[in-house]
Amino acid sequence: MTAVLLLNGPNLGILGRRQPEIYGTATLADIAAAVGAEIAGRGWKVREVQLDGEGELVRAVQDNYDTVGAIVNPGALMIHGWSLRDALANYPRPWIEVHLSNIWARETFRHESVLAPLAAGVIAGLGAAGYRLAAQALSDLVPAEEVR
Repeated sequence: MTAVLLLNGPNLGILGRRQPEIYGTATLADIAAAVGAEIAGRGWKVREVQLDGEGELVRAVQDNYDTVGAIVNPGALMIHGWSLRDALANYPRPWIEVHLSNIWARETFRHESVLAPLAAGVIAGLGAAGYRLAAQALSDLVPAEEVR
């Protein structure tokens, strides 16, 4: 099976109930289904991981080197998740950083991501649709001949 890693960080396990005025009403299950539908044409599946601890996320990245690419919403770890950054620096495939809210329209401490310079791209402020766009981008970034 060829899979895309869908990696979600702290507090994202309660999407749909967490500040819907900021993060929307879609749950992670809704998002995973939308991503799955988007990548199905490539014969890819979604390998969904949501963890609240940075160390657990590091292990998840390291345990998923066999995926074709990743969609990563690090949550607040974008601000100071240095060990997650190091893990993603070693991830061997393209990955897209996604944020549901427009991080630049929020508090100034959210305006800079320590992860973004390593990402193939960053999508923010488009709600759950940002994940589908990231899946489309990965489909474009991963040539068919690279898929095992």
